[in-house]
Amino acid sequence: MPRSSNQKLKVLYLHKILSERTDENNLLNANDLVEALSAYGVPADRKSIYDDIEALQTLGLDIVLHRGPNGGYFVASRDFELPELKLLVDAVQSSRLITARKSNELIKKLSKLTSAEQAKKLNRQVHIGGRTKALNEAVYYVIDRIHEAINSGKKISFKYFNYNIGKDRVYKRPDKPYVRTPVAMCWNDDNYYLITYSPKHDSPFATYRVDRMADVQILGEPADKYDKKSFNITDYVKEHFGMFSGETISARVAFDESLVSVVLDRFGSDTHMRAMGDGRFSISANVSATPVFLGFIFQLGKKAEILEPESLKTAMRDMLKSASEMYT
Repeated sequence: MPRSSNQKLKVLYLHKILSERTDENNLLNANDLVEALSAYGVPADRKSIYDDIEALQTLGLDIVLHRGPNGGYFVASRDFELPELKLLVDAVQSSRLITARKSNELIKKLSKLTSAEQAKKLNRQVHIGGRTKALNEAVYYVIDRIHEAINSGKKISFKYFNYNIGKDRVYKRPDKPYVRTPVAMCWNDDNYYLITYSPKHDSPFATYRVDRMADVQILGEPADKYDKKSFNITDYVKEHFGMFSGETISARVAFDESLVSVVLDRFGSDTHMRAMGDGRFSISANVSATPVFLGFIFQLGKKAEILEPESLKTAMRDMLKSASEMYT
């Protein structure tokens, strides 16, 4: 057979064809593969197809042959199975951190990890109530730079901003970047946060929304040292986010027995629940009298009741009174 300029790429093209066009429901026989290679300007015959497929199998590609009238070759297993890709696509679509444009880019890349026919099944639309997408396109590079600084033991500088009603950035310190030691990244309520350390401040640990950070630079300065044994990230996150943020108090709350799953989701699977004998159960937990916690209790209506302490019950009454005065 005369060699073409693409003959050296023959096995690579065969790998591409099998990966993109075959799966357990879409098979290509030797003649189909000869024709597909011809479209790339690569001549082949049936015998060379068998030899090349054997080489790809030796390399580790899981190519299976189904014999019979409608038989053929297909790629039987991949790095990601279709259900795994669907899960990843759903996560990308529903994440607030990822912008709409970047979501589409990532899904297209995920689609290349399976066959063309199976990729059509990844064209999914996930609807999550109240879920918005991020505005900051640079957040992915910010995350990467922060991780690089943490791994290399360096400080970072950055600007921090909020948005005004025109969706324009309003920087808190436009002329003076923040300089901090990055400690750890954490995920809470579908947002990425950076925990930082600075010994120059009374409260040395601080938290910043990653999607509100801009102009992140890795500095040449070594990171500030802190006592890693006394700093527990899990405890810090519980104390500074949501219904555990602020000064915590010991509380006892009663819930309807239909809310067991809700309580475990919110307070953790190790939460101790005590039956009260009236269709309710109670838990004891350390919480804060924040609008987040009080709002959580309020949305459960008569199926949740703060039992103690009295100060937390008073906080709930004050919040309800203040809100009701707006509508009188």
